[in-house]
Amino acid sequence: MRPYALTIAGFDPSAGAGVLADIKAMEASGVYGLAACTALTVQNDRSFERVSWVALADMQDQIRVLLTRFSVGFVKIGLVESLPVLQELIAWLRAQSPSVQIIWDPVLKATAGYEFHARPDARRLQAICRELALLTPNHPEARRLMPGAANPEAAAEALATWCPVLLKGGHAEGDFATDVLLTPGARHVLASPRLPHGEKHGSGCVLSAAILARLALGDDLPAACRAAKDYTTAFLGSNDTLLGYHFGKQQTAANQ
Repeated sequence: MRPYALTIAGFDPSAGAGVLADIKAMEASGVYGLAACTALTVQNDRSFERVSWVALADMQDQIRVLLTRFSVGFVKIGLVESLPVLQELIAWLRAQSPSVQIIWDPVLKATAGYEFHARPDARRLQAICRELALLTPNHPEARRLMPGAANPEAAAEALATWCPVLLKGGHAEGDFATDVLLTPGARHVLASPRLPHGEKHGSGCVLSAAILARLALGDDLPAACRAAKDYTTAFLGSNDTLLGYHFGKQQTAANQ
């Protein structure tokens, strides 16, 4: 049987990001993906018009009915309305399942420029991070979460005092796209060649969902990040449009 994993994120009608992209990545990785919706967006791969937020109580009801039926030990959270809502949601998840492993992919700004969060409150951010198995900011997100840091790497190092951090390198320059995983006492560098036409809508969603899937399949965190990096590189190179394709490896009979 495949393990279950849950994504809690926004609905993107183009299916390039949010819960639809997460489900594609989890399915292709050999995990059965469950989903709860945090927001209904009006967007495509190039433009973002508006968002309607789902109330916290409605998110909890979506999740509750899933947890009564399925054993879920791994959860990814993407787009949420605010840090207070995120903090309440995480506390509620912990009450349902104290051992649940949570990844937060901090979607703070849409590709088209729409901003979702005001400047974060440091104490609230620290409390949230201490509940996470992994935080996955890109360079601009790391700087926004830690506005006093000198650069994205310094911001990630500061965040890593609270939880493991994967600093995504897609927004940096150079011939290689280099991600850095910071865990207690260790620094793991994950590099892949930067691809022509490699920009893809929702690539951060795909990476964090693939990490979640690998954790659900039993990988430790560094191995999960490496496998997800490979998966995302294939996704980025799948075509020359902004919407990538998902390719799953042949699964063994035990994983069907």
